[in-house]
Amino acid sequence: MATPRRMRFVHGQLAWMVATVLVLSLLGSLSYELFFVLSLFGLLVVTELTAPVNVTPEWRARLRWLTLLGLFGFAALMLHRILGLLPPKVIPW
Repeated sequence: MATPRRMRFVHGQLAWMVATVLVLSLLGSLSYELFFVLSLFGLLVVTELTAPVNVTPEWRARLRWLTLLGLFGFAALMLHRILGLLPPKVIPW
């Protein structure tokens, strides 16, 4: 059974992601890349805002892996964008 702190984290992340979709839709700039980046930012913010002071529960240790996976995806996304900006002759393959 989920603890109240875990549910607070899940509700906070879900609210962030829904708000992100709504704001991006209203601005007319909804894309997978932008949603991913803003959701990752929300994950980092909600993780820090809901961090306990004294004891770290076991479920929060698993957030570290999710955060690392998100940062790896962000790095891959940025590399893809940078390579798309370069002229074709710069990339050897």
